[in-house]
Amino acid sequence: MIAIETIQETAERLMEKAAIEIPEDYLDGLRTMANTEDGDLSSFVLQAMLENYEAAKQDRRAMCGDTGCPRWYVKMGNEARIEGGPIALEAALRRATAKSTNEIPLRPNRVHPLWRTDHDNNVGIGAPEIEYGFEPDGEWIDLVTVHKGGLFGTDYRMLFPSDGVEGIKRFFLDSLVAFGKRGLACQPAIIGIGLGGSKDTCMVLGKRAACLRTVGSRNSDARIAAMEDEFKALGNSIGMGAMGFVGKSMVVDCNIEVGYCHTGGMQMSVHAFCLSSRRAVARIHGDGRVEYRTDPDWFTDYQRRESVEWTPPQSLSKSA
Repeated sequence: MIAIETIQETAERLMEKAAIEIPEDYLDGLRTMANTEDGDLSSFVLQAMLENYEAAKQDRRAMCGDTGCPRWYVKMGNEARIEGGPIALEAALRRATAKSTNEIPLRPNRVHPLWRTDHDNNVGIGAPEIEYGFEPDGEWIDLVTVHKGGLFGTDYRMLFPSDGVEGIKRFFLDSLVAFGKRGLACQPAIIGIGLGGSKDTCMVLGKRAACLRTVGSRNSDARIAAMEDEFKALGNSIGMGAMGFVGKSMVVDCNIEVGYCHTGGMQMSVHAFCLSSRRAVARIHGDGRVEYRTDPDWFTDYQRRESVEWTPPQSLSKSA
């Protein structure tokens, strides 16, 4: 059984790592852009970002003044057991969020939408968000914290099957241009695209694609993977670079996730992760061991399953 004390201690460590330590996969993508960017102001911004990330790590301070809106993704192996159950788990994550907001510190961004009540700890009604996923085997739980900006950098459009891939490209470019020209996102960023589902599912898919996949990862569907490569190149060809200045460094990577939808529609959402790509992950095993990493490994074969009953890929190959 996984102890609640271990969960809270791990969550507090993850909050600090996400705010301060930028994932290496994102840094590698940013360094590649910095080496190829020829726009003067975009180059300046990219170099300043890289220097700022290093300073934050050395000083153990949050790398951006706007520390975003902390949220949690929890994935559990089917045999995982938690002391006190899911209610205790959620309480531990809320305590860790409040404590870390004061101790790191993070900016307390969360307020009541009407009365603007602010508890100064990023905790309130529906905050922080806690989303769940499950896997067929294992006694472990994965904790993923993401500190994503909570204002702009997101858009949605109801497309139709007749719009096709060209319609998807058009909305993708419309969104990027709006993000850059109007200051609605901080570029460069990982761009997540959600396709299909219902409207709420589509938005979730797009945000998870942006926040829970690493730079360089590709969808297991080869045709979607090819679209990801194409869209990354397309996004960097519109003449906008870092922070919307002239350049070619807008999209560090493009990740696409899909869900089955109504036969008459083709929902689409576009999400820009923050230029700091703040995420941190830990797996807590049933025996109490904790392993930290930066790849959420969220979109497994099980998460993308299409069949009624789940059959692991190796079993499929054996039966074939």
